[in-house]
Amino acid sequence: MLDVKENGVGGRGAQRAAGERSAAVADAGRGSPGPTPELIERPRRRRFTAEYKLRMLQQAEACTEPGEVGSLLRREGLYTSHLSTWRRQRDQGALAALRRSRGRPKRNPIEVENAKLRQRAERAEAELAKAQKVIEVQGKLSALLEAWLEPKSATPAAPAKAPAR
Repeated sequence: MLDVKENGVGGRGAQRAAGERSAAVADAGRGSPGPTPELIERPRRRRFTAEYKLRMLQQAEACTEPGEVGSLLRREGLYTSHLSTWRRQRDQGALAALRRSRGRPKRNPIEVENAKLRQRAERAEAELAKAQKVIEVQGKLSALLEAWLEPKSATPAAPAKAPAR
């Protein structure tokens, strides 16, 4: 039996016999410039949109001749498990949920305007309360100064007697 190794890359040619190398890998060992096309630095998971999934399901269900689904899957690079999973998701309503945009929902413009007007009203009320306090303090200060600066009485007061010794 052959000793089988995996080179870390999925797909065709993922398994090789021990000691077997392709020409590109052999050249890379000799110091040729640039990365080798065989080695993928970090494989990425494929992501399919809800629209794509539904379109593929419709195309697969439209196939009537034998082998049409297989050719569709080969052309798109899909597996039958994709179709069965997507059918299950569609039947459970999960694909409809995927169509909604991510993030916070858009706010109603009327609500945004109401929030701005509320903030303006609160700010105006706070300024009004501040102005009322200032007016109140000014009134009290005016009354105090009036009382302090008011002439005592029309008759002069007798001078204070000096204390006896």
